[in-house]
Amino acid sequence: MKEYRVKGLSCGNCAEGLERQIRQLEHGKTARLSFNSGKIRIDPNVSIDLVKQILKSDGAYLAEDNKVNPHEPGNRTLLPLLILSGCLYAAGLLLEGSAPFPASIALYLFAIAISGYKTFIKGIRNLAAFNFTIDTLMTIALTGAVAIGEWKEATLVAFLFGINEVLEGKGMEQARRSMASLLDSTPKHATRINTDGSETVAPITTLDVGDIVVVRPGEQIPSDGTVRSGISSVNEAAITGESLPVDKRPGESVYGGSINNEGLLTVRIDRAYHNSSLARILHLVEEAQETKTPTELFINRFSKYYTPLIILIAALVMFIPPLILGGDWIFWLYQGLAVLIVGCPCALILASPIAIISGITRNARHGILIKGGAHLEQLGKLDVLAFDKTGTLTVGRPKVLESVVYDQTRFLAVAASVESTSSHPLAKAIVNELRNFELEVRPPDSVESVSGQGIIAVIDGVRYWVGNEAFVSHLNLDQATAWQIDKLKSRGLTLVLVADEKQLLGMFGLADEIRGESKKIVQSLHRLGIRKTVILSGDHQKTVDHVAAAVGVTDAFGKLLPDQKAAAIRELAETGRVAMVGDGMNDAPALATAQLGIAMGKGSDTAVETADVVLMQDHLGKLPQAITIAKRVNRIIRFNITFALALKLIALLLTIPGLLTLWIAILSDMGATIIVTLAGLTVLWSRN
Repeated sequence: MKEYRVKGLSCGNCAEGLERQIRQLEHGKTARLSFNSGKIRIDPNVSIDLVKQILKSDGAYLAEDNKVNPHEPGNRTLLPLLILSGCLYAAGLLLEGSAPFPASIALYLFAIAISGYKTFIKGIRNLAAFNFTIDTLMTIALTGAVAIGEWKEATLVAFLFGINEVLEGKGMEQARRSMASLLDSTPKHATRINTDGSETVAPITTLDVGDIVVVRPGEQIPSDGTVRSGISSVNEAAITGESLPVDKRPGESVYGGSINNEGLLTVRIDRAYHNSSLARILHLVEEAQETKTPTELFINRFSKYYTPLIILIAALVMFIPPLILGGDWIFWLYQGLAVLIVGCPCALILASPIAIISGITRNARHGILIKGGAHLEQLGKLDVLAFDKTGTLTVGRPKVLESVVYDQTRFLAVAASVESTSSHPLAKAIVNELRNFELEVRPPDSVESVSGQGIIAVIDGVRYWVGNEAFVSHLNLDQATAWQIDKLKSRGLTLVLVADEKQLLGMFGLADEIRGESKKIVQSLHRLGIRKTVILSGDHQKTVDHVAAAVGVTDAFGKLLPDQKAAAIRELAETGRVAMVGDGMNDAPALATAQLGIAMGKGSDTAVETADVVLMQDHLGKLPQAITIAKRVNRIIRFNITFALALKLIALLLTIPGLLTLWIAILSDMGATIIVTLAGLTVLWSRN
């Protein structure tokens, strides 16, 4: 499929109509034209000239390479024509009464033709095909107004409708530009170090895994990789949404698309660009633009019946009073024409897409990737949030939280000596803790690892045991020591005991460290209306209970296998709309089962691919903000639909006493469209 950017699309309904025509072309069955993103994807075998002709019929055109070609025939703005039309209208008003009447009529007709010719041409074409659209309504209304001699009103309708179209286009284009600026953040070239030490500038798409690149201060890192040399701070805001720079040293990973601040870095490429975090973000954001929410789908279906219904109502207003009640034909024909204008569904069609695109863009700027408008809508309606414990509410690494010492002289030294030989996460945590002490660490004379229990080591001829409780079963522990062990275990701590052949030297109590922000985040979620928060974990129940109590979640379940997590999600779904937050491969079934899956961007690829929402940070700090934005988008959409329908209903009710005029009709339609457009854009403009 080949992709082009399309300029000049006037409305969602028009885009759907153009798409239907393009699909009728040879090889065009798979064509997709998106009003939201302003892009078309077509089979390379489709005649591009025929596509251009179809787009031109609606005033749209292709902007190849995402650039506007000033010589494209369709690249004309309506604004200068509207200014001319407005001047002609004003001239007609001034000449009325002081010049021959035909002169004013000529000015009005010329003004109508300038500002409404596109609408009229499309309307006639649609009417001939029995395709009832916005243009059909306006064409009938304009023709009728001219036929009954309402020159001033007809001119004003054409002029204001043209302004309305310009405002619609500007509002939608601003939302698209905001999204495009996000997508244009990708680096284009990189400085690659060749095997002979020379440097060449190469497109980032040509970089392979294992290539070494130089990133100078101010340059973007081309793709995900590992720092080989150099020390610098890196701005990862484009990826994670975090505004503060992150210090990077040799051996640390970096994201493609992040900006090197001050030092010179050499980076080994770990992922080809198309698999990088930045490419994945851009792909997800582009896909998100193409999806439609249930609300949008409903409005699109509704508008197909709504427009013919308005034409029917207008016909009834025109003919029932004169035929049955003896009303004046001209008066009720005028009222019927006003009904057609009031019924224009512009505001309804724009009620959702601008707000949705703005919400997706706003979240993406904060490092929150939402894979579609439907998921954004769901995010704002959540009742229940389920969390995996490790890596979400906790750091995902064990930490020594408590030490009990029985032999002050040997305990720490022996632990440091023995654990420094192991790569086990618990051993690393103990070694990291003991770095705070000035210890003389002697390498053991011999080391024997016992799987699942610990290490037996010989130091200066003495045998030591470092491991779990069962590993020191050769000792007879007194009641006080047993009580101390039970106390630590009741707090959900994992124990590592250090002993010689005769006595216990001491023990460490370790646990996965709870993130400092977790409690505050859970409190924020509850304030946002999440009535139930749950931990679903494979860890021991006591450990899970300890974390739950510390962070303030409402329920906690431990010792769950992946399929049991998914079953728990199904049970929670019976109580409300549920989302699952996780970062591991074992969370994928639960993420897929939940109504909304939320993955940590630094988690497993399986979790990220399965989830509907991806947090590019390694913490939950942005989640409340994402839900806040989603709730705001939902509120705006509800307001837009309610406001648009209410304004039209009020205007239509004016037909009962015969008070509806073309002026009121066009201003009500235009007012609704402006308010709806501005309301959708406020999501982008808000600072919070």
